[in-house]
Amino acid sequence: MEYNEADYLQLSGIQHFRFCRRQWALIHIENQWAENSRTVGGEIMHERAHDSELRERRGDLLITRNMPVASPTLGVSGACDVVEFRRSDHGCTIAGESGSFQPYPVEYKHGAPRADMANELQLCGQAMCLEEMLCCDIPCGALYFGETRRRVEVNFTPELRQEVQDCLREMHALYQRGYTPRVKPAKACNACSLKELCLPKLMRTGSVKTYLRKSLEECP
Repeated sequence: MEYNEADYLQLSGIQHFRFCRRQWALIHIENQWAENSRTVGGEIMHERAHDSELRERRGDLLITRNMPVASPTLGVSGACDVVEFRRSDHGCTIAGESGSFQPYPVEYKHGAPRADMANELQLCGQAMCLEEMLCCDIPCGALYFGETRRRVEVNFTPELRQEVQDCLREMHALYQRGYTPRVKPAKACNACSLKELCLPKLMRTGSVKTYLRKSLEECP
């Protein structure tokens, strides 16, 4: 099955969806958004990743920034912060360049590594788009974290690829229905930029911390 271009979802939405299905729906279905220090910091990080020339050469390494990607199979489109193309016997060809190059996507993140795999899923989705566009295999990529100033390599395992497909399948189903899932408050709500939009009654009656503590105490 291939999706029509008009039905493509935003590739960046995978990380929102993995973090919280309701957050994703509020942003991508209801078009609501709110900024906090995390989102502003992330925007600055991405601007820095994109502020140089779109293509840069360092010996056998060709670096592209803000590279548009799309996948009719997955039904998504977006942009890669950075894709490094290293000259190799295997890989893809590039217009205006001789020989073959192995693509290596790099996604920039403002904070530190997370446990929920949301960043890894987004990066894997980028790689799957690149594979479809460039007709080559991409076994791994990297996440660069601004807080630690380090790269973390991510292997695109069959399990990770399957989870990307599963997430996108559910995202398309929810989007077509125009359905915003109900929220189940959790500790992660404190870090969400949409908590005041998502939980308006909660924000008027008390702090998120108090509400979450009460909810956790009531859980069996």
